[in-house]
Amino acid sequence: MPEVIFSGPAGRLEGRYHPAKTRRAPIALILHPHPQFGGTMNNQIVYNLYYAFLNRGFSVLRFNFRGVGRSQGAFDHGSGELSDAASALDWAQTLNPDARACWIAGVSFGAWIGMQLLMRRPEVEGFISIAPPANRFDFSFLAPCPSSGLFVHGDQDRVAPMRDVQVLIEKLKTQKGIVIDQAVIPGANHFFENRIDELLVEVNTYLDKRLGAVEPAPAPAPVPAITSGGEDAA
Repeated sequence: MPEVIFSGPAGRLEGRYHPAKTRRAPIALILHPHPQFGGTMNNQIVYNLYYAFLNRGFSVLRFNFRGVGRSQGAFDHGSGELSDAASALDWAQTLNPDARACWIAGVSFGAWIGMQLLMRRPEVEGFISIAPPANRFDFSFLAPCPSSGLFVHGDQDRVAPMRDVQVLIEKLKTQKGIVIDQAVIPGANHFFENRIDELLVEVNTYLDKRLGAVEPAPAPAPVPAITSGGEDAA
């Protein structure tokens, strides 16, 4: 996948970008976990979300927030990171001026940033929010939430306990005009250790429902058996 560098509010931002094969394809922006606790664009969940959208024909961008990897700047407690995400979406839209829509997916801290960006960008038509830390950050700005989407969390999450996320989700479900889906992964902690596969099943099932199932790749043609003269093929 191509490595990219683009301008952000605090300097250059490092990312990975893969363009779609069709001109009007939608855009997906993937946002990583908390920069001060090891979150990067190479997080395993972020990486898999990237390919979940790529396999559905999206132009996809993931990037490092300011101060992470080769991205310039310093951690800014969410305000600067929201500006980074807005710049990333602007950059992707500049490359894809005919894109018909946009999706945002975020993990933990990235989910909080993604939902804030969602409120500011009417072109975002769907979201995936993984382990949103509703106990640590204020999500009251979702009043109302403008787009339908999916929340996924683990029932063993001690960083962002399920009860706090549940309060947020129940509030959003009362809103008209959107549909909020929820998936709870049994036995999963905040990092979905040993539960990544189960997480991806839920994400892909939701994307199939919203976007249509991905057509499986055609099976390769069978290789004809080759026999030696006078000997039976094994």
